[in-house]
Amino acid sequence: MAPAAFDTAYSQSAGGSANMTFFVTSVGSGKGADLGGLEGADRHCQALAQAAGAGGKTWRAYLSTQASGNVPAVNAQDRIGRGPWQNAKGVVIAKDVTDLHAANNITKETALTEKGEMVKGRGDTPNTHDMLTGSQPDGTAFPAGEDRTCGNWTRSGTEGATMLGHHDRMGLDEQPPAKSWNSSHLSRGGCSQDALKSTGGAGLFYCFAADR
Repeated sequence: MAPAAFDTAYSQSAGGSANMTFFVTSVGSGKGADLGGLEGADRHCQALAQAAGAGGKTWRAYLSTQASGNVPAVNAQDRIGRGPWQNAKGVVIAKDVTDLHAANNITKETALTEKGEMVKGRGDTPNTHDMLTGSQPDGTAFPAGEDRTCGNWTRSGTEGATMLGHHDRMGLDEQPPAKSWNSSHLSRGGCSQDALKSTGGAGLFYCFAADR
């Protein structure tokens, strides 16, 4: 879904890392989509936030997992709090979970890292606009079966795949998936760092302050 018009009354707030409640990871795990599960991904978010001066919040990765055996699925939308969320510059990217999945303000200019820096997108070198999400457009998990989460964030080899989103809302065409921030296309060639790079990624993902 392309970025919609955003309520300007919500677009400005106090900036600075201490007030940041949303960011894109400046670096990935270095092991492709093997993040050490949801727990490892959350720790990565927390560590990056801590280094940026925003470690006083409870940070969660925007990632879903699929049901496996007796372990139920986890929906990304259910683990990130209620909002609103703002980037390191104080720009609100969504008022609440509904807004996040309908008319959010996530663009290349607003989906900043914890350092307040823009992430390279389509047209840049290298393009790193593919964000790990493992999620459907509404922020829910995919049904059990065909892998959409690289083994629930534990695989880094040639097997499996993960759903990716485009933080810059740009793709190969003008169709909604190409412009989706959280559910654009599957990784190609597996879950390794090289596989993620091959379609325009670096193993980055979204982090949200859940205690909002």
